[in-house]
Amino acid sequence: MTAIEYTGLAELARELREGTVTSTAAVQTALERIEATQPTLNAFRCTRPEAALAEAAEADRRLAAGVGARRDGAWGRLPLLGVPLAVKDDTDVAGLPTRFGCAGDIPDASEDGEAVRRLRAAGAVIVGKTNSCELGQWAFTEGPAFGATRNPWNTGHTPGGSSGGSAAAVAGGLVPAALGSDGAGSIRIPAAWTHLVGIKPQRGRVSVHPYDDCFQGLTVNGPLARTVGDAALLLDAVAGPHAGDRFQPTAVDASAAARREPGRLRIALAWRPPFTATHNPLDPGIARAVTDLAEALAGLGHTVDEARPRYGLIGLSFLPRATAGIAEYADRHPDPTLLDPRTRSATRTGRRLGGRLLRAARAREIHQQRRIGALFDTYDVLLAPTTAAPPPRIGTFDTMPAWRTDLAMAAACPYAWPWNVLGWPGVNVPAGFTRDGLPVGAQLLGPAGSEPLLISLAAQLEDTRRWFAHRPPAPA
Repeated sequence: MTAIEYTGLAELARELREGTVTSTAAVQTALERIEATQPTLNAFRCTRPEAALAEAAEADRRLAAGVGARRDGAWGRLPLLGVPLAVKDDTDVAGLPTRFGCAGDIPDASEDGEAVRRLRAAGAVIVGKTNSCELGQWAFTEGPAFGATRNPWNTGHTPGGSSGGSAAAVAGGLVPAALGSDGAGSIRIPAAWTHLVGIKPQRGRVSVHPYDDCFQGLTVNGPLARTVGDAALLLDAVAGPHAGDRFQPTAVDASAAARREPGRLRIALAWRPPFTATHNPLDPGIARAVTDLAEALAGLGHTVDEARPRYGLIGLSFLPRATAGIAEYADRHPDPTLLDPRTRSATRTGRRLGGRLLRAARAREIHQQRRIGALFDTYDVLLAPTTAAPPPRIGTFDTMPAWRTDLAMAAACPYAWPWNVLGWPGVNVPAGFTRDGLPVGAQLLGPAGSEPLLISLAAQLEDTRRWFAHRPPAPA
């Protein structure tokens, strides 16, 4: 048997096919590491040990029988057979409650969400569900319902949010990859703060069924992994629509994109974030890291110029959609009095901004796509910091009221959310570390359907930067 900890997704799938490790061993190791790190990382809201081990044993029988292999010996139909994975706690897994960071008696889901169904169809074993802040609102993963999820690189700091549990689980070597969701940077921000690759796909690339048009079209599901190839493999496994989905973009092959050169590109480096009515100075350590990344891209033959996207007052479209989405989720809770006072405040705002203001915000999207998309008449890719600040310390936001929490989040994370309004793809790549050893990241952003180009460019950077060679210290 080989060491399973920190084995990547594609590598573990290969070892399972070759018989050098069993699914039972891989799943057992994941479950043991989850349990051992709960007091320190607290990455998981719940696990399913008995069911996962039973599924692993079945996967071992299928692997031994060669189920999923094509006649030429290649592995096709079940690319993730026997691999342990995790999903965020906003995603339905049959037999488990979808608590989405909330307290209260939440009923078990009766069936898998479409993304989980596709993971199972690819052969994956779901070991559990990872922590999220309440209704995915904030760039930290803390709350009275489950405590604080901590960053494997420094457990005094947050891994980010709202997909902080998935990020901590992957960065800490508990699972090789995990699903998150991104409504304002909730994949890209924790990926940046835990030294991971995080892909926010095009809206509709990964189905959110049984939900529809999550958070008024802001939120999509996507992968977090330690390498571009692993993130692309997971994206391919979960991509595809449910029959009733509103958005169904043309399919792409992310794994093939990760294996090919992007060609010489024109890259716009954008330091200025959109207007947020907050003071958001860029941390010097992040500025240095992103500058180094831009220089690495220039060294690879790309043209990198500073540019400024025409964001306009895009926040006027984001706020009604985000708060209306929170209100829609909060209204499903069996006992809303258990929700965080900040959630209840956002819910009241969402109700006030609904109706005509919400419809106007949705209607402006096409004009915003044209205005901001004009940048791509000149450039192929936009490079920007993922956050303006490194990961905050645990407890920073505990005593803040709703308005102060929102302002603090907007100041720390002003760069990611416009791409949720537009519905376009983005990829966080590790950019390095601050002088205190905290991870930071940069975004590669593009127009509709540009995942293949962004993934190819990220893979080229990875070959040069080899960020996957860095691992966090073992949790105390």
